[in-house]
Amino acid sequence: MYPEHYWITVQLKAYSPISYFRAEMGVKGLQSFTEQCCQEGCMPVHLQELASQHVRNQPSTSDPNPPTLVVDGMACVRQWYSCPAWVHGGQWKHLLHLLKEWVGAFTSAGIHLVFFFDGVVEEQKRAEWVKRRQRVNRDISRLFTHVKRQGQQPGRDLFCLPSALATFSLFALRSLGQQVHCSVREADYEIATFALQHNCIGILGQDSDFLIYDSAPYLSVNHLRLDRMTTMMYSRDCLCHALQLHMAELPLLACLLGNDVVPEARMQHVRSRALAIYRKTHQCSDPPLREKVLAVAQLIFSSRGCLGPAGLDVSDSDRQVLQMGLQYYLLPGQQSLWEGLVSSFPPSPVCAMERYVCPEVLQAAREKHARCECFMVYNVLYNGMVECSNTLEDKEDEDLAPQALVFQPCREQIYGILLPTHPDSDGDVPTVKEWFVSPNSQLKQPNIVFPAPLTHSGTVDLQDQQNRLLTTCGQPDLKVLWFGQDSESSSLRLTCFLSMFGCEELSVEQGQLEVSLLAVLCLVTYITKQVERLSLEDVDAYLSQAVCLRSMSPTQLRHTAVPHVDSRAIQLGSLFVRGLTHLLGANSACGQPLAMEGLMPWHTFDGLLFHSKYLMAHTGTPHHLLLEDNASWLSTFVGLREKVLEACRRKGRIVQSIPRHRRTLPEQPVTDRLQQDTQQHRDTQQHRDTQQHRDTQQHRDTQQPGRAHSSPRARSRPPNRQRYQLAPRWSQYNHFQDPGSGLP
Repeated sequence: MYPEHYWITVQLKAYSPISYFRAEMGVKGLQSFTEQCCQEGCMPVHLQELASQHVRNQPSTSDPNPPTLVVDGMACVRQWYSCPAWVHGGQWKHLLHLLKEWVGAFTSAGIHLVFFFDGVVEEQKRAEWVKRRQRVNRDISRLFTHVKRQGQQPGRDLFCLPSALATFSLFALRSLGQQVHCSVREADYEIATFALQHNCIGILGQDSDFLIYDSAPYLSVNHLRLDRMTTMMYSRDCLCHALQLHMAELPLLACLLGNDVVPEARMQHVRSRALAIYRKTHQCSDPPLREKVLAVAQLIFSSRGCLGPAGLDVSDSDRQVLQMGLQYYLLPGQQSLWEGLVSSFPPSPVCAMERYVCPEVLQAAREKHARCECFMVYNVLYNGMVECSNTLEDKEDEDLAPQALVFQPCREQIYGILLPTHPDSDGDVPTVKEWFVSPNSQLKQPNIVFPAPLTHSGTVDLQDQQNRLLTTCGQPDLKVLWFGQDSESSSLRLTCFLSMFGCEELSVEQGQLEVSLLAVLCLVTYITKQVERLSLEDVDAYLSQAVCLRSMSPTQLRHTAVPHVDSRAIQLGSLFVRGLTHLLGANSACGQPLAMEGLMPWHTFDGLLFHSKYLMAHTGTPHHLLLEDNASWLSTFVGLREKVLEACRRKGRIVQSIPRHRRTLPEQPVTDRLQQDTQQHRDTQQHRDTQQHRDTQQHRDTQQPGRAHSSPRARSRPPNRQRYQLAPRWSQYNHFQDPGSGLP
């Protein structure tokens, strides 16, 4: 359907493919095989010429379809985030600026973009999802080791995406007026289907599954050069010619090589037999990857017409997996070469909570999810399952709980808004399965979470609302929250939202504070209540960066000075950003009492700025300097700070000052006794030479008492505190730990 002979190709003399040591996506080894062993299938193309060619090939009508490129958003986030600072929590204003430039380049070339993001994780892909999350966790562990040794951001070999980057990229593109879709089933399938049905010029991504789908041409985001508007197109025709296969046979090749549906190890015995046959007829020594792919292709070719899943020497269970894998590549209206296989994958989503929620709410949840107008609610109502990927968390820091634990009480109340919290007539209570990645979890099975009713910690009580707005159980009526138009419904939405963060009393602040500052106030209050070891200095860092951020440009933020990187500040930055996603989820569940745009990180957080304020706050910098000697900023900061501390006092939480005066430098390894003896001798000589200087300095300090407290030898750790201390409240969340992890 997509003849490739008319594509305009260009000679790319030099390009810089993005390489972040990311595992190959899609069919195992196929991307590398195509680039290394089938170079005729890698065709450099000029995107603007591609778009012009598409227009010329359109039927002569008064309203021709614009040249449309479908973008796999999940494959692009690494290229989009080209900010130099990434370990600190993300530079979100800068990212928004970069995305605007990225989109503008395509708009200038006359190309319309349609973005797709993963909205769910299909269960047949769960094992692969877990494997990738565990691999990233190992990278994060190495990252923190580097930071604690070097005090600097690691090189690109340890690059990890800032937390929630894909989520906020989606909302950023919407704010730029782009057409964005969040998938309700397998995203690759929806992308390929959309591209086929809308006659798109191509699919921009980095997943070899798009070589298998019989859809629009597959274009590489890794080889994209915006300055030249060029990239690499992978030709299915050339791949089929090199392998001597028909295009309809590519799905079987993909399944036998292994993909996200058919695990690679599952078909190892088939590949071994294919290799044995191939080596008998090919005496030359091919590279292993080339040999493997060609051997499987030869097996398919030699058995053409009689192979198929039914003809393979595999078990019944393996044959069923193969059939599922083949159906995975059949788009609507397409049919397999092998009898009995038609397009039926993926199945239409089955609502797990249909018995608990009215149809109007379910329909609204699905539509809002697909249009990227909400967060989390669709996954709860349709799948009864929520996922959260890796977060930059230090597994050795026992002062700070994983974000999955910190925000679990909030999520329980989000579920309590969406689902019943009391047993039905059969005694059943709905539960939500959570796949949340934490440093020590093995992810062998999900955590089972029960919905919880809203708690009322302030002076405002939900029971003060009129009874018609509540269910018989005293919980807010979801139809009222989502569809109510009167002032009482609006008031209930805000009260429910604030209650999830223990901030009901802040309802009087709506209209007086910017939405972004109200969001920061709620989030910092919640974190301070939940994290026992959060200090006044941490609160000051959170609030001061949020106040300063509003008036700073991306360029100013990009040049924020950070003398060294602190591992604890990294985790606190990621904790805040994950908290913003919970603000989105709570706001969505409550009918969006606040504008979603005000909850975005480019209005509330900058990682580099936070890191700077954190280091300043923990070295005793006065508040007026934290706020850059701006009286208006200082006044706003003081007001926010007092509200946070007052909310904590009402809960009996007294926030302590725990300054960390200086970074603890790592001990330098001593390789042998000679080095130790030499260093001790040098220290002795230095001690003698500098004793007089120290005496003189001490005399000066007695004349200037304020300097006596700035000794670099001062220790920030409070008396009687051990190096690591588990917060007492953690024990109540022990059920979060993976039962198979062996952890308490």
